Parts: sequence; C-alpha cells; structure tokens
Amino acid sequence: MPEGDTVWQAARRLHTALAGKVLIRSDLRVPRFATADLTGRTVLDVTPRGKHLLTRIEGGLTLHSHLRMDGSWKVYAPGRRWSGGPAHQIRAVLGTVDRTAVGYRLPVLELLRTTDEDRAVGHLGPDLLGPDWNPGQALANLLEDPARSLGEALLDQRNLAGIGNVYKSELCFLLGVTPWLPVGELPADRTPLLPVLAKRLLEANRERPVRSTTGRHDQNLFVYGRAPRPCLRCGAPIRRADQGDGSRERPTYWCPACQSGPTPAPGSTRTPGPTPPPGPARTPSATEHRTRTSRPTN
Repeated sequence: MPEGDTVWQAARRLHTALAGKVLIRSDLRVPRFATADLTGRTVLDVTPRGKHLLTRIEGGLTLHSHLRMDGSWKVYAPGRRWSGGPAHQIRAVLGTVDRTAVGYRLPVLELLRTTDEDRAVGHLGPDLLGPDWNPGQALANLLEDPARSLGEALLDQRNLAGIGNVYKSELCFLLGVTPWLPVGELPADRTPLLPVLAKRLLEANRERPVRSTTGRHDQNLFVYGRAPRPCLRCGAPIRRADQGDGSRERPTYWCPACQSGPTPAPGSTRTPGPTPPPGPARTPSATEHRTRTSRPTN
C-alpha cells in the first residue's frame, strides 16, 4: 500500500531512470491530457511530496500523480515485458532512449505548470520525508481539532504528509492508544512522541524493500493486516474495523489489550464506545526507534 516511504522510493526510481534525459515517448492516457505531447523535452527531476509525485519537465511543466491505494510506477529497460498489470490499466508512459516509465492505475494524473504546483500539493502539511519537515508544526496541526480521532487526524495530509492506513495503525499501537482516541486525550507523556516516532518509522523504511515496524525478521508489522492473529506482545487477537465516514476504505487494526481508548461498538465499525483511562505509556524500544473538510486531505 503506497505511503510516504514507498512514494519516496518510487520518486527515486523515476528520477534515476528519467532525470536529465530527453523524452522520446509520451503517452498520457487520461481524456483531459490525451493530446499532450512531451516528446523532445528533458525531464528535470522527480520529487515526492507526501504521497504525491511531481515529475518536472523542461518548459515549466509538471506531471502530477498520486498512487492512492494501488497505483504504481514501473520502470523498464528496452525489450523488457511490461508486467505492472493489463494494458487497460496504464495511465501514463514516459520513455527515454534507455528506460520507459509506465504508470498503472493512477487515480490522479494531471499536467500543470510548475509554477502552479501549489494547486496540487499546497494544502499538505509538513512532509515526513521532505526538507520542510517541522515536528512542532505537525503536532500543532494535529492538536488543532482535539475532538478528532487520532487515526483520522493522522490520515489528514493537511496535518502532516506521508501517513496512510499502515502507519496509522502501527503508530497508534506503538503509542498504546486506539485510533479512535480523540487527539486531545492523548496522554501528555506520549503527545510529543507522536511526530518524532512517525518520522523515525518512515525514515527507517524509505530504503527498505519490505516495510517493517517491529525490528523482527519473522513479523514485519505489529498489527496491520494481522487480524485475528495474536498480538506479538500480549497474545490477544488483533482486531480490525473500518474508520471514517465510509466514503473510503480505511482498514484499521489494533490490539484490544495493549491499546487504550474508544473502539467500535459491537456490530458497528464506526461508533466508538466509551473512553477508558489510557493505559501505561508505551515507549518504543531502541530497535523500534530505528526502525479541514472541503479541501483535499490526501
């Protein structure tokens, strides 16, 4: 699932393959830009911004893409079979003499002036893997709406950019609270840990082919995707529910024993129960350390 670390990796692959080279093939398979021709232009750089990709091209143009849940960019050498999915899922092709980048299942693809990039990414908060990272500002953004659930606040890219469903669930586990806990009820000893831990997790994984938050070889993640298997810490069955208003799939995982706070009521995935007192502070181990409404929130 694309999140800030995997988008950073995709940007690096694309930059290595395309930057400084002239495009000899250009094919944008979306109606609005189907007639755009980028051939003959040099790719200047490919930059990640949160979960967005900005491919800057000679002539003051930027190709903006977003992977959402299952989009991807693949890079192929000449003669290599394209294997990212069926042809009808291809949304973009950018080719140079020695490499071809193919974008599959891209829900967002637009060509804009580089001077207008803020129209696509200007709403984003501090980027966890970007030069603008500011933990104080990120925390202030998260705390701006203290009644909002922690999980939803973390997914709102206006607060901090780069977290998706996986890191949302893993961060809440490491902090010892459920994703339904109101941000303002996060214990004082854990509040300043939030942006620091988020930064450490994404930085630790941006170079890894397989994402890991546990520091273990046998299990890569503490809770995400593990329901109803036993918790790696206490053995209780991991639980799963959707979080949010139902407009998008938001799979959310937590341990009912290790994490304190509201949880969905039985038979519902959206109505949290009463808030129990937070449990003891969960301080990540050294290994683990290594390792607002109408506007867009992604």
